[in-house]
Order: sequence, then structure tokens, then C-alpha cells
Amino acid sequence: MPSTTTSSTVSTGTSSNKTNVEFYKLRVGLLPDELYRPDVPVEKWLEHCEVTTNAKEGFPPHSLCTVDALEWDVHLERLVGISLYMWMNVLPFFLMLLVLPVLLGVTCYHYFVDNDVTITTLFPRAKLMILVVLGYTAILVFLETMVFQPLFQRKYKQNIDKEGFLNSSSSDKDYRRNQYVFTERNTTKYMSTTFVWPKSMHLSNNNKDTPVLFCIVPHGVAPFGITAYPVWSKLWNSNLCRWTTAPVVLKIPIVGYLLSKIGYIPAKAPSILEALTKRDENVGIILDGIAGMFHQSATHETAYLKQRKGIVKIALKAGVPLVPVYGFGHTAAYTVLVDPFGILQRLSNALQTSLTPFLGRWGWLLGPPRRVPTTVCLGNPVICPKIDDPTQEQINQYHEQLLENYRQVFEQHKAAYGWKEKTLKFV
Repeated sequence: MPSTTTSSTVSTGTSSNKTNVEFYKLRVGLLPDELYRPDVPVEKWLEHCEVTTNAKEGFPPHSLCTVDALEWDVHLERLVGISLYMWMNVLPFFLMLLVLPVLLGVTCYHYFVDNDVTITTLFPRAKLMILVVLGYTAILVFLETMVFQPLFQRKYKQNIDKEGFLNSSSSDKDYRRNQYVFTERNTTKYMSTTFVWPKSMHLSNNNKDTPVLFCIVPHGVAPFGITAYPVWSKLWNSNLCRWTTAPVVLKIPIVGYLLSKIGYIPAKAPSILEALTKRDENVGIILDGIAGMFHQSATHETAYLKQRKGIVKIALKAGVPLVPVYGFGHTAAYTVLVDPFGILQRLSNALQTSLTPFLGRWGWLLGPPRRVPTTVCLGNPVICPKIDDPTQEQINQYHEQLLENYRQVFEQHKAAYGWKEKTLKFV
């Protein structure tokens, strides 16, 4: 790991115990493969940190927006793998639209017979479109499962057992180990993923037994910062981190199965509270949700947070810290295509899943993202006392503190990401 040459940053190996360290940085995508394993102690990861003593501005300008070199095999796998994942999220809904003519034909059978109109006459391209869609899907599935999966299971010394778990022990719910799956490891490399956190979140300053609620924004089309799953379950305490998603996503064929295998839970208060209070697990939530997809601007970042107060109520009931997290680069990886009437946006918000088309690298529809560096910056936690029945006034108080901590973490690191002129806007 190259060390910075500025006077305000040093290698953690020589100064991790100094009291004047303000921020830590770990370039997860550059961690040696032999260290990216569940049995490696967290201290081995921390040896690869860089630190800064600059409390106000964080790391030097443009030091958090580096695009790392990428191995050719990882590059090719992510072009296919991310495209397949994105496509599988919308495929069930897309197929429903394509077979709608058939359903209409059955419903209006007598009308078609009486008027000598066939489905082919009404929708001459529907059958061709179905064949193209299924053919595209089949090619991606073949490349990912028959070519890249065997390749990277050998490269990373990983195996999938008959229960669908990675290098599983006798437990049939080894989520922690499954979070090291090769696809997400390759995403950290493809997106040049870097994590930054303040001294208040550092391992030596934390109670390792206390669960925390990680609240990341913005969603963007895909919040790639969260896919470094082992980091959330290892770097700040030893608790397994369970990420949340809309219940409908967990019901999508294949996609829902894969997410459940790495520990996803429904984004519902009972599920979150159970994880925090009964299983002592961390929980991660994309706080602005699908609504965060539709706000892109060259001059400012938008966080859909003013009405997101339910998570504060959950944190107060559980008595756990709320950790604000900002994902720099999330909104730059794709371009969202928004219809002028906002119909798809409203449908996406209602179903809590993306039904809006988007363009990735080279203008690839629902394809891989641009190679924009993803820098995940944690802010100071909001320490929430345990209150069984919090009042609206108490919820508002801690929600305002959460927004303030978001402002702080954005301002501290925006110049280092190359966004010095950008502002953060809450809606």
C-alpha cells in the first residue's frame, strides 16, 4: 500500500496509537487477496491503513478519488457479473410487460376471434423481444456460472457447498463467511473501494459488544459501497452486519436467494429490532431508499432524509448508535433515464425496487457502472439512549443531530474526493 507524502498523513503501522490521529483510511480494493478472508484478524487489515491528523478537512485534496489498476480477469468478470445482477433485478417485471399481450389476448379472446385479429398482428415484435431478452440473459448466466465462477473459486480458494454457502462449516447460516464471495470482492476492486472513518469509530475506541446502525446515503442506482460486506462485519466491531432491503427484492428469483445467503433482512422495524436487540448484530440500511436514485446534479448532492425519521425511533428503542455514512461516487456510476411524467419514479417508490432504466459504462443499458471510485466515509455516531417509547420531540432531536453529522462528514471529505465545489442538500 503506497503511503502519502503529505505531512498530515502517516502509516498506521507507526502511529496507530497516537492520540492526534483524526481519520483512518483503508483502500479495501487493494487489500492483498490472502488477507481478504474471514479467518484473518482485523489487526492485519488495520496495518494497511493510512491516517491523517487534520481534524477539519480530513485527507488532502483529491486523495480519495483514485482509480486503481485492475486485473484483466477481475475486469471481465465484473463487466458480466454486475450486468447480470442488474438485469436479474428487472427481468421478472420486464417479462411481465412482454407477456402482457398474451394475457390480453386470453382475456379478449372473443374480440380477437370475431375481428380476425391475432396476437402476432397486434404485437409483431413481442415474440422477438422475448427471444432477445432470454438470449441475452442466457449468455450472461453462462459466462458468469460456467467460466468466471470456477476461475475465481480457484483464484480465491473458495467453494460453494450444497446448501449454497461459501466454504461453509456445519452451520447452515454462515452469513459472515458468505460475505466474502468472489463477486463482491471483485466489486471492491472494480470500484476502487476505499473506507474512511473518524477516531470516534476506530476499533480501539469502541465497545466491541455494542451493535450499531449504519445509515448510508445516497442510494444512487446501486450503492456499491455496501457490497464490501466483510468490512461492515469486521472493521469497527466483531458483530455480523445484516444489510436491509425492501421485502419485494427478497422475493425476486435468484436475486433474493443470493441476498439472503449473505444475511440480508427485510427493511422493516421488527426485523431490524430483532437483529439489534436479540441477536446483537449490526444492521446497515440505505437510508434514502429507492427515492435516492432520482437525484443527480453536477453542482450538488441530494440526500432524501428529511422524512426518514423511522430509523431514529428504531435506534432509540434499541439504544444503539446511529452511524451516518456517505458514499461518494454512488450518484456518478450510472445515468438514470427519468420519464418526463415521473411514472416510473412513482412506481419504483411504491414497489421499493428500481423500474427505471439507466445507462452505465459505454452507454450500456442496465450494464456495468463507470469505473468511478467509491469512497465510503463514516461520520461521528449519534449516541442514542434506550427509550422504550420515544416521543416525537425526542425523535426529532436525534434526527436533527443525524442530519448535522451527515453535513459534517460530507464537508470534511468532499475536497479529498475532488468535489470541493459541491454542496449537500437535504430534501
